[in-house]
Amino acid sequence: MSDIIISKKDEVNIIVRPNDSGIIMELSEFFTFYVPGYKFVPSYRNKMWDGKIRLYNTRDYTLPSGLFYHLNKFAESRGYKLEIEGVLSKDRRCLENDWLDKLPLCHNGNDITLRDYQTLAINHAIKYQRSLLVSPTGSGKSLMIYMILRYFLQTSNKKALIVVPTTSLVEQMWKDFADYATKDDSFDPNSVHRIYAGKEKEKFEQRIVVTTWQSVFKMPASWFKDYEMVVGDEAHLFKAKSLTTIMGHLKNAWLRIGTTGTLDGTKVHKLVLEGAFGPVFNVTATRKLIDSGTLSDLSIDVLHMQYSDAEKKAFGRKTYQEEISYIVQHSPRNNFIRNLALAQKGNTLVLFNLVDAHGKPLHKLIKDKADKNRKVFYVSGEIKAEDREAIREATEKENNAIIVASLGTFSTGINIRNLHNMIFAAPTKSQIRVLQSLGRSLRKADNGQPAKVYDLCDDFSWKTRKNYTLGHGIERIGIYEKEELNFKTHPVQILQDKTS
Repeated sequence: MSDIIISKKDEVNIIVRPNDSGIIMELSEFFTFYVPGYKFVPSYRNKMWDGKIRLYNTRDYTLPSGLFYHLNKFAESRGYKLEIEGVLSKDRRCLENDWLDKLPLCHNGNDITLRDYQTLAINHAIKYQRSLLVSPTGSGKSLMIYMILRYFLQTSNKKALIVVPTTSLVEQMWKDFADYATKDDSFDPNSVHRIYAGKEKEKFEQRIVVTTWQSVFKMPASWFKDYEMVVGDEAHLFKAKSLTTIMGHLKNAWLRIGTTGTLDGTKVHKLVLEGAFGPVFNVTATRKLIDSGTLSDLSIDVLHMQYSDAEKKAFGRKTYQEEISYIVQHSPRNNFIRNLALAQKGNTLVLFNLVDAHGKPLHKLIKDKADKNRKVFYVSGEIKAEDREAIREATEKENNAIIVASLGTFSTGINIRNLHNMIFAAPTKSQIRVLQSLGRSLRKADNGQPAKVYDLCDDFSWKTRKNYTLGHGIERIGIYEKEELNFKTHPVQILQDKTS
């Protein structure tokens, strides 16, 4: 007799019905996790929520379909016997084995072929129909998405939905598809409909839709019924409730693919994404791509920003937000960033977090002192998508420009092929943001110049007191070590502004 009976509810969930109430409780506990940072969430502080996320629903016995692999592990570890009623997924692989090689592919007008790891990832995604492809920035995720899309178009007459986090990525994805199909008459870039602010959401004939999640998460469930394929690009952002709502509406999407350069390292984050898309498939690693010459060689200078004893003592104990506010308004520090950016040769990206408090003043500082022939661009969420894309394209044609950009717009998914230097002007500890931002500088430059990264680590510690951003800097160094990236630490003395 089976201990657990499994059946398919739809493409979103499976029904997992144990024959014993004790197993129900075990399953619930196995798929229950504390949310990182739950203690700081108002609903937890107000005792309206216990800080946990429960992936197995004990009311209707549903579990996200992508967690079937983990359900198997649960049963094996406890000696429970599983029984599957009906069919959980259909085998739709009906293309010849060499179909990948028959599609003519281009990049910037030049013929290209798939790399071995790309072929493996594409075949894996097609074979299992659900997969979370983890592959570093610069590994060609948009090309993998394009090839999986081409497979889908030959096996289904329904629609495909590609969800990206920003309007810039909508345009970039569309341009990438058009680029890959330059010599392929069987694919028309105009068959791709783009949705973001101000674009038509309902009256269009195209089968392929590239959209931001913000544009469609409020659409009714009926809007999603004709989509049989979904791709979540930069899938690490899919932990937001609005994005999981989108995935829940796609009840007929049998082909569900997530792509990302990195996960945030927490188990709950990984399982939520796997539930939506499927098990993780590690495509390749940054170190492998650097060693093979696919990505630029990268060196990181961790700048240990040291302040005077008097200033560190006066700094006192601050909240995290107070500390960030103090740092981004520190005149000598900002002057140092300005001079560092102007001293670089090649295209330089300066990343900030706070738009009004840091980004705009920093841009003005750099622009006012830059040579009049040197282009200094500014990018934040306030800049229109078309203008951000124009800046990206212009930068690829420049050889000595400076881009002062917010982490939110340039750390995720934006590809600049001709970038030589990057400066972390704002403290961050997010593993995702660090690795995604590094990816901006890993693409090979036209002149073959190695990529250079400057990471500012601010030290306001005094005796036994340690400041937040120093701790975050140490965490970033841990990320560099984990990813086997080359880095060195350099002390930099910052004097307090006597006028402050």
